[in-house]
Amino acid sequence: MAPTELPPPLPSKKRRIGVMTSGGDAPGMNGAVRAVVRMSIAQNCEVYAIYEGYEGLVQGGDMIKEMGWDDVRGFLSEGGTLIGTARCKSFMERPGRLIAAKNMIVKGIDALIICGGDGSLTGADKFRKEWPGLLEELIQKQELTEEQVEPFKHLNIVGLVGSIDNDLSMTDATIGCYSSLGRICESVDYIDATAFSHQRAFVIEVMGRHCGWLALMAGVSCGADFVFLPENPPPLDWEDDMCKIIKKHRELGKRKTIVIVAEGAHDRYLKKISPAHVRDLLTNKLHLDTRITTLGHVQRGGTACAYDRMLSTLQGAEAVKAVLEATPETPSPVICMIENKIVRRPLLEAVKQTHEVAEAIAAKDFDRAMSLRDAEFAEYYQAYQITTAANQPQLLLPEEKRLRVGIIHVGAPAGGMNAATRAAVAYCLARGHTPVALHNGFPGLCRHHDDEPLGSVREVTWLDAESWASKGGSEIGTNRGLPSDDIETVAMCFAKYKIQALFIVGGFEAFTSVSELRKAREHYSAFKIPMVILPATVSNNVPGTEYSIGSDTCLNALIQYCDACRQSASSSRRRVFVIETQGGASGYIATIAGLSVGALAVYTPEEGINIKMLDRDIDHLRETFAKDKGQRNAGKIILRNEKASKTYTTEIIAGMIREEARGRFESRVGVPGHFQQGTTPSPMDRVRAARFGVKSLQHLEKFAGMSKDDIADDPMSAAVIGIKGAKVLFSAMEIVEKKETDWKDRRPKDEFWMGLKEIVDTLSGRSKFLK
Repeated sequence: MAPTELPPPLPSKKRRIGVMTSGGDAPGMNGAVRAVVRMSIAQNCEVYAIYEGYEGLVQGGDMIKEMGWDDVRGFLSEGGTLIGTARCKSFMERPGRLIAAKNMIVKGIDALIICGGDGSLTGADKFRKEWPGLLEELIQKQELTEEQVEPFKHLNIVGLVGSIDNDLSMTDATIGCYSSLGRICESVDYIDATAFSHQRAFVIEVMGRHCGWLALMAGVSCGADFVFLPENPPPLDWEDDMCKIIKKHRELGKRKTIVIVAEGAHDRYLKKISPAHVRDLLTNKLHLDTRITTLGHVQRGGTACAYDRMLSTLQGAEAVKAVLEATPETPSPVICMIENKIVRRPLLEAVKQTHEVAEAIAAKDFDRAMSLRDAEFAEYYQAYQITTAANQPQLLLPEEKRLRVGIIHVGAPAGGMNAATRAAVAYCLARGHTPVALHNGFPGLCRHHDDEPLGSVREVTWLDAESWASKGGSEIGTNRGLPSDDIETVAMCFAKYKIQALFIVGGFEAFTSVSELRKAREHYSAFKIPMVILPATVSNNVPGTEYSIGSDTCLNALIQYCDACRQSASSSRRRVFVIETQGGASGYIATIAGLSVGALAVYTPEEGINIKMLDRDIDHLRETFAKDKGQRNAGKIILRNEKASKTYTTEIIAGMIREEARGRFESRVGVPGHFQQGTTPSPMDRVRAARFGVKSLQHLEKFAGMSKDDIADDPMSAAVIGIKGAKVLFSAMEIVEKKETDWKDRRPKDEFWMGLKEIVDTLSGRSKFLK
């Protein structure tokens, strides 16, 4: 057989990268493909999409197509995978992989970026290991010559995990998992309403054969009464245990019951626990009107949420960097997310650990199965256990360790405030503390604490807070007023109502409040109590953390608005929307939204706006629209933070674009305003609020039994909880105030996301106009 004729060689140092999606589809896969394509082109590489996963790799020909910049336009807002995925039996056998290797060389591809589950990634690494042997076989069979294979001696493989189950070890989140969780929570919220109306019980089955992440997070997000996970089956007497918990909840006044079952749920003997069995128990033992809902493939569907768009974009860009930095000795990496940090992990190790979870479950070693999941999973499970089951005598602290905990919201409303408060209340009651809600912030406390018949200082019962997990806004009211407005009355109220610890949820005003109370300890002993602030603001501008509760809800609302504007702009073909975002003097929301919607430009307070910048961006628009020639998804989005410039307002920028376009395209203004605060909190804000709420209360109770002076002397007695890089930790307010806070602009001095602005510009094509 004559050797295959190959295309002409590439210019020196130029790489050809293949990108494919494989396994089950997941929302966000298209964002990963877009990022790989555009980052590759920006790095002077050529990039090919391999259609239908490994099937396309084996078939070759037109299934492997070179991608241009505009070929991935509009990908971010599409669900599923636009380049397709399919099961491929032939690739599982060596002859199929031999054909695939030849097809890659014929196309000149020497690096493969694969977005898929653990099976897809295992196949990819096996392919890389066999690569030298496959090349030798192709030479021996005279299908290719030594000269033809010489430039392709080493195959680089980089993995991206696209899986709604979030079942890969060594990463906190996989592409698609939060979109799927959002679909589940939305469905449960709908079911919740009818369950409440009829006092019914619902048993809801969700996906997850070996991984209970979706079931657990749905349980935390929606306040389920009981969850069944494959990694941690219920105790042997689970039937009685579940009925006892649900009966107790009903006796406390709860009108509805939600039980969530992962599809892989089983008991400790590995006997399947079916939704039908759970339903029969609730019907026969508790005489509840019980229904089953199996959500099925609706969990995969729909567009990606803001987090999955951001995650897939950042991981796709990182994957291209990993390809370009790889050497023949570099182990195949998988791109992971740990808390708030993109990291590379050895692909084989991550897959091995993932398989070990299933092996541990099969061996009934459930402690090991839980330990093989990340620490975050175990924390969420603990938080769920503590905050869901009422009446847990084993958790009660001795009388002398119990505290009266004041809970207050300060600042503008943010999604997740109520979920954090619910978790704090439930934790307090489980441990024997007394949760005391201080309604309507510090002004409410000062003005209405002694109102009759109902003042603003109220003890909270389990039933009061039980339904708050999915509620937006603030059920106990919030206010921007600071304690310094009337510090004496605040001190008097703390003393009068015996507040022994303080849990503050809110934004920069809440941060300022803790700072004022800490400093006022010198004059008021009532403030010599432990205090924790849980940052909650759409602006994500609180020092001491990279993530504030409510910012994810805001981003989801904002991208929904932007998608609608882009659709309108695309329908009109040549139109750009200039959209004004919230965020105060921090450009976080504008930047991450820009990353998530593929904005053409993002204007932030940190960078400001000048006439040269606008001139270059208008040139960019001119060139982009000139090349469109009737293409789809032609609408453009520019995002401007509300405080990016005093001079160049949103309306002025839109007017300048309109003037300079000279009829070739047009512009419109969009101001979503308070729409960005969202309605129902996103699942991420709900689960993180619950986790951080529990950790905050655990931190406060460490100070129980200490003297006031000892508390005041401990820097950690006034702290902020937050994510920093790959860790969740508490930071002493005194240090954060002095070293990390830009008081003038009400934001952190070092904003972690600033480096992401470059990726926004690169993927929009703006970078070349900024040079």
